Amino acid sequence: METQNLPAIRALRPAWNKGRIVCQKRPLQPKHVWAIRVRLELAENHRDLALFNLAIDSKLRGCDLVKMRVVDVMASGQIKERASVLQSKTQKPVRFEISEGTRASLAKWMEHPLMVGSEYLWPGRFHERLQISTRQYARIVREWVSSIGLEVTAYGTHSVRRTKVTQIYKKTGNLRAVQLLLGHTKMDSTVRYLGVELEDALAIAEAIEI
Repeated sequence: METQNLPAIRALRPAWNKGRIVCQKRPLQPKHVWAIRVRLELAENHRDLALFNLAIDSKLRGCDLVKMRVVDVMASGQIKERASVLQSKTQKPVRFEISEGTRASLAKWMEHPLMVGSEYLWPGRFHERLQISTRQYARIVREWVSSIGLEVTAYGTHSVRRTKVTQIYKKTGNLRAVQLLLGHTKMDSTVRYLGVELEDALAIAEAIEI
């Protein structure tokens, strides 16, 4: 007697994104950036202030930001004005500026006892981990966002990455510049990342007379 093949019975599981906001995270506005900076300065949280400032300037993905080394930002005992980091996703280098305020906060963080002899910019607090993890970084970002009263589900690590390039695009409309700063290989990725719509493109075109 032949045995019939019955369909496998699987337990029903709730969707992984149930109750979560999974759309593109919002960039921080300039007022949010300054609010977070002021709070970190008042708290004398030198690591988080340096991390926040460099995250804004570098526009790096979290996985690349947490792996940054001291030599990436320092040469001959001085903080560089520009730096270059190899992206883990594309395996291509991306260059970025380090503003004066960021250099000052990095220099202050370098004086911390935890940084003595450290190879990484953001050393882990446990011996088995050389640097903070991307999960730790995401948790830190949530703390920044909640500290100024923003909805934590609407913001994330990509909010910090998008913050400066969003302002650059609004002021210049230069997608190519944004593409280079983000290290995207395709312009389509930059368009999707910024959420550029047809109305934005038309507004740019209307502002140009030829």
